[in-house]
Amino acid sequence: MPDVPLPDRGRLRHPSEPFGTTRGGRALEVVGPLASGTPLVLAAIHGNESESTIALSAALRTVAAGDLRCAAVLAANPDGVLLGTRGNAAGVDLNRNFPTSDWRPGKVLSHWSSETRQVVELSTGDAPASEPETVALMALVERLAPRWVLAVHAPIGVIIEPEPTPLGEALVADTGLRRVTRVTYDTPGVFDLWLRERGTTCVTLELPRITHDTAVVTYSGILADLLRAPIG
Repeated sequence: MPDVPLPDRGRLRHPSEPFGTTRGGRALEVVGPLASGTPLVLAAIHGNESESTIALSAALRTVAAGDLRCAAVLAANPDGVLLGTRGNAAGVDLNRNFPTSDWRPGKVLSHWSSETRQVVELSTGDAPASEPETVALMALVERLAPRWVLAVHAPIGVIIEPEPTPLGEALVADTGLRRVTRVTYDTPGVFDLWLRERGTTCVTLELPRITHDTAVVTYSGILADLLRAPIG
């Protein structure tokens, strides 16, 4: 199918639907078809990874009306995106708040920047699924029963999946990024483990450390192709 003409990509033309509300009272929105089995692509569960939203937004704005075959969440943590923080408005790392077998209360650390060894402390939440964003995303997954989920992050520059999948194979081939089975640091309560423990395939696309312009040029076309013609 042809792309949307470049002059018409200035706004998102696919309809969206609210699926919850953030800790700060903002709407959580999902774009695209919501039929059972529809694959789900989401970005910015960490609010300081805005390049993931930029790439996914450009991809959605490239796909013509009627050609979209995946559901998409441009910002799973809109409070964090607007505040410029990794966590949500309560300082909780949403990607450490899911009710997994390894969730535990406490602090998790993230680097202040790539230029410093200093770290920022975030919370895993008062309890598993303590945050409204987490609960809403879980309910969306239950509603969709997606055959797979792609979580877009940054800035490690890898494809993460414990076992090879057709989706992961395609992303490795299309992006040139290497595949790893896991990250090297402790990650209790993450979204992808929660999905796997309920039997849903999840692949993580970690964009490398890039500018927003490079996110559009290098990755939006890859994501657009996936949104039009899901693997598997």
